[in-house]
Amino acid sequence: MSCPHLESAGLAPPTPAQSVYREDCTQCFDSIDDPNGLDVCLQCFNGGCSGDRLHARLHKTLWGHPLALNIRRTRKTVVRDEPPPKMSKLAIAAETEADRYDTALAAKCLECNTELDIASPKLAPIVDGIMKANTFSRKEEVKAWEQELTSCEHILLLQQHEPRRIEQGDLGHCSKCDLKENLWLCLECGNLGCGRKQMGGVDGNSHALSHSDESGHGVAVKLGSITPEGTADIYCYKCDEERVDDNLGLHLAHWGIMLAERQKTEMSLTEMQIEQNLKWDFSMTTEDGKDLKPLCGPGLTGLKNLGNSCYLASMVQCLFDMPSFRERYYRPADQLPVVQEPAADLETQLRKMADGLCSGRYAKPDDSVIAESEVRYQKGLTPAMLKHLIGRGHDEFSTMRQQDALEFLQHLFKLITRSKHDEGLGDPTTPFRFVLEQRLQCLGCRKVKYSTTEQDNVFIDVPLEKLPKAEGAEDLGDKYKAVTLKECLDTFTGAEKVELTCSACGNKDGFTKQSLFKTFPEVLVLNARKMTVVNWVPIKVDVPVIVPDEPFLLDSYQSKGLQPSEELLPDEPEAQAPAFVPEPTALAQLEGMGFPRNRCEKALHATGNSDANAAMEWLFGHMEDPDIDAPLDLGQGGGPAAGVADPEKIEMLGAMGFGAPQAKKALKETGGDVERAVEWLFSHPDDQGLFEDDNDAAPSTEPAGAAASKELAGSAKLPARFQLQSISCHKGTSIHAGHYVAFVRKQLNGNGEGEGEGEKWVLFNDEKVVEAHDVDEMRKFAYVYFFKRT
Repeated sequence: MSCPHLESAGLAPPTPAQSVYREDCTQCFDSIDDPNGLDVCLQCFNGGCSGDRLHARLHKTLWGHPLALNIRRTRKTVVRDEPPPKMSKLAIAAETEADRYDTALAAKCLECNTELDIASPKLAPIVDGIMKANTFSRKEEVKAWEQELTSCEHILLLQQHEPRRIEQGDLGHCSKCDLKENLWLCLECGNLGCGRKQMGGVDGNSHALSHSDESGHGVAVKLGSITPEGTADIYCYKCDEERVDDNLGLHLAHWGIMLAERQKTEMSLTEMQIEQNLKWDFSMTTEDGKDLKPLCGPGLTGLKNLGNSCYLASMVQCLFDMPSFRERYYRPADQLPVVQEPAADLETQLRKMADGLCSGRYAKPDDSVIAESEVRYQKGLTPAMLKHLIGRGHDEFSTMRQQDALEFLQHLFKLITRSKHDEGLGDPTTPFRFVLEQRLQCLGCRKVKYSTTEQDNVFIDVPLEKLPKAEGAEDLGDKYKAVTLKECLDTFTGAEKVELTCSACGNKDGFTKQSLFKTFPEVLVLNARKMTVVNWVPIKVDVPVIVPDEPFLLDSYQSKGLQPSEELLPDEPEAQAPAFVPEPTALAQLEGMGFPRNRCEKALHATGNSDANAAMEWLFGHMEDPDIDAPLDLGQGGGPAAGVADPEKIEMLGAMGFGAPQAKKALKETGGDVERAVEWLFSHPDDQGLFEDDNDAAPSTEPAGAAASKELAGSAKLPARFQLQSISCHKGTSIHAGHYVAFVRKQLNGNGEGEGEGEKWVLFNDEKVVEAHDVDEMRKFAYVYFFKRT
């Protein structure tokens, strides 16, 4: 049937740069596997559900895109005669989507309510392009197993020593010990050294690393990884990164090693990481070997692992168990934000995640499991859009490498704090904030100084004490003595000596320093650092930390503040901001071009004080400024600061995702220059900015009186009673390898498949959601604790 919207629309297949959302809705987790399927917009390739939530029709109404391709997928019945092979190398499984699913396609106009012919000359290439394009989750899946390695300057500029043939005997062991595997050849001088011990459990004494430290040589190749095709593990110690060497054959031939004669004899670094990560899993059985029964229902929804995204899953499960996150983002009765691209909007994606985890709509057993011996866990939600959005532009979180869960939490908090919270909706990270007070006391004159910092988490060091090994017992590695949470907190809040010279009495004996809580948060996030160093490499060890299961008090860790008997140290005179000193060479170049000195100084100050060309471009763009010839004002006066409250500039920064308070503060600090304000915002991510009741003319650092009148984060009320609510646990030898899970205290009301009701610990192991049974495992591998104030 003909359609006027099809006739008038200018349709084109998706380009490689365009995102095609053809697996799940950009505003909820309804997907192509649902009975009504998914409607993919034929004009912008947004994915919208076509079931009862009608997000596809909402997209049509908002943006006037009525043409859509409906995709419905059903699982084929597959009978396996034998278990699937274990993955042991860097590869994508050869099984295709067509082998696993039947897919039905139908094109339609949502405005005319008519079905369109997908085989028509106008629609066929568009449909074909949509179905062949990589989706968000597929891109993430491919990245998970394919590292994008590059070369570096140390390889490109490699200067090799005099050529010589390394005899086979020299290739047999490390130059500093007798190890004969895990050997790394320095491409610069031909030295052989053993690698790091922790890589995949292979033995090593880090002699290749020590050689690099001593000689300054950076690039080495792992001998056992070299293939006749010219691939190998290349590591640059100066960059501390894996690399590729496009001239590896020539560089090896320099030492008499021919690629055609080599055979790969050891696993590559990536293969070892995959092998290692497969080992670091948490038990999914009871002590008598029975499978833990899966749980389903609201608040009991799993998250699919995108490769190495378990750190994200564990943190997200802990956060969305907290009332502030549930109340802020799980709002089923509210309309979602009206945005052009929902997948790129943080508010939309956090609401989508909250709906997916809290509603119970998607907590269903995987129907594709047909073998009676297999446990029917959930399929799990795919957090590809949220992961991509949070990691966009970040050096680490944009990759598929394993990351530190606490660093991810801190990064997510920054993004949420910067985002807008309209309609009276509060910042859900506020309940996590509190104030630590530091007390310094001179050991000579006994005068004191107090200072405060606002935080949203605490690092505590865990005391490490190895247990003696029983005589004749099997060597299963080092075991450590269990410690209590109280011991860790006593160490954190205990007084320590610091080497400082007293400004009041001149005493050089030092000060005592102690940090205590001035206020307590509603949710206390505590990171347990369990690190030691082996062969110059930081290794995470598993030390059980005994945490009370019942509520406990933190009252004894509250600071009492300045006491009547204490005398304050006099305030040190504030250091005057150094006058701007223009870079001499760049200044001379600009003056040589005929620009007046005032203009030259302004241009260099605005462009980073280093590049004459950049300063010249700035000058050409600001020639018409009314104050271009005025002396440089660094903001102490009222000149440049006059543009601070310019609504147009605040709106420009707001369009980049910064709130009005932060925009005002950034413009104030940079004299109203928008470009420099953006740089300031990224370098001050924790600054909350200037709010409406702040005095714009006030200095950026508040005086003591103003600070006292400002409401502090957290609460100083006692008793400060807390109870452990959830834990992010990590099993592995470093934060860059291993596996994260979450243990969360839940109120089970008989809505799952677990036995019994009441308060239980639930294990979230990616998409596997089960009732936890091993408390000792929680204690041993706990990494980030979430305590809720009761």
